[in-house]
Amino acid sequence: MKAIVQDRYGTADVLKLEDIDKPKAASGDVLLRVHAASAHIGDWHFMTGLPYLFRIAGSGLRAPKTRVRGTDLAGRVEAIGKDVTLFQPGDEVFGICNGAFAEYATARQDKIAPKPANLTFEQAATAPTSGSTALQALRDAGKVQPGQKVLIIGAAGGVGSFAVQIAKAFGAHVTGVCSTTKVDLVRSIGADHVIDYTRDDFAETGQRYDLILDIAGNRSLSHLRRGLAPRGTLVIVGGEGGGRWFGGIDRQLRAQMLSPFVRQKLGTFIAKQKGDDMVVLKELIEAGKVTPVIDTTYPLSEVPEAVRHLEEGHARGKVVITV
Repeated sequence: MKAIVQDRYGTADVLKLEDIDKPKAASGDVLLRVHAASAHIGDWHFMTGLPYLFRIAGSGLRAPKTRVRGTDLAGRVEAIGKDVTLFQPGDEVFGICNGAFAEYATARQDKIAPKPANLTFEQAATAPTSGSTALQALRDAGKVQPGQKVLIIGAAGGVGSFAVQIAKAFGAHVTGVCSTTKVDLVRSIGADHVIDYTRDDFAETGQRYDLILDIAGNRSLSHLRRGLAPRGTLVIVGGEGGGRWFGGIDRQLRAQMLSPFVRQKLGTFIAKQKGDDMVVLKELIEAGKVTPVIDTTYPLSEVPEAVRHLEEGHARGKVVITV
């Protein structure tokens, strides 16, 4: 089968299309015929091995432990391993695995769910990591409630475009922050108000928010707190920039250390890969409350170009790989 592989850390140049052996479904696994995959910032981190904390956390100190890149996919069950009870060959599914940028991949049965009936494979492939991250940031870390004022920084990106729609589905009043060229998109997916950060500063408008999601941002903690209600909640979702060792994680650490000493709740979270949340996303999507946003689609052979596009940070919604 054809797959995108890497044998060392580096830029997108380390990604190569090769013919490798088709994987086999171990006990508890399903073998999937991949129809589409999607890229997210985690793929860049695993590709580059940066920050070094990623390597220490288990991606591989000197070289990637997982040779085939990609984690998010949609496809059909080709075969099932021993003890698999949730799926049968032919089922259409979406979810998370190791090695999604390939014609075939294996996944744990508890990391996938039935594909939303109203989505194409390309649309479904966008949802696993980005949709789950947005869901967990709002529901679990942010404890969002109906009627709350929610600010989403990075509202046009992969996670942000899901977060805007999920927050609206939970009954929140949503303000999205994005650049000028993305204002119309963020408004079209349901934001009640949109702030163009090149023209206005959300912290200086006088509005205070019950919940702020800062998605892969780089604003200072003091700046974010100025836009937060006196007893509001800040959830830092990822974070780019920073040094080669820790990247942007220093902001998360400072937020968690400060939180016990102020009335505002400041912190972050680590998204978990759960099939149950795939089912929640499926229900939201089939109910018409969430619709994936696709920026660009690339064939499997052009995954390096897809990752370069993602790295530039200008994508509106998700970058999809067709297989």
